[in-house]
Amino acid sequence: MPPPADLIALARAIAAKHAFDPALVCAVVEQESAWDAHAIRYEPGFRSRYVAPLGLPPTEEVARSISWGLMQVMGQVAREHGFAGKFLSALCDPATGLDIGCAVLASKLSTAGNDVARALELWNGGANADYAPQVLARLASYK
Repeated sequence: MPPPADLIALARAIAAKHAFDPALVCAVVEQESAWDAHAIRYEPGFRSRYVAPLGLPPTEEVARSISWGLMQVMGQVAREHGFAGKFLSALCDPATGLDIGCAVLASKLSTAGNDVARALELWNGGANADYAPQVLARLASYK
């Protein structure tokens, strides 16, 4: 099934707002959530390593240990990048999730010296050695 045209248009617009190649943002979305705005994934290893030591209330701890929405931004990472919404589930709102996701991707690109492949590796956190090539292979579909 092809991705929804309205979500592609939204991803392109938010990518442009963040001065990104819209094809890159679309490729990340396809890789991360297959364009499912309600995609979530609990990451217990991330929770134990990065979130549990923060001593948060239980619901916030679990929510920060989930990747949310189109770009699958981790709740903790969203908080670190200024997401102040009461509920992290708001990251499943396409515009909200894309905006925070692009802010996080901008940070990864800066850390990687604008090396897109390296930024994608940082985005993925090393969980999949083939992640960057898989995303980059999707770019042509969105040019």
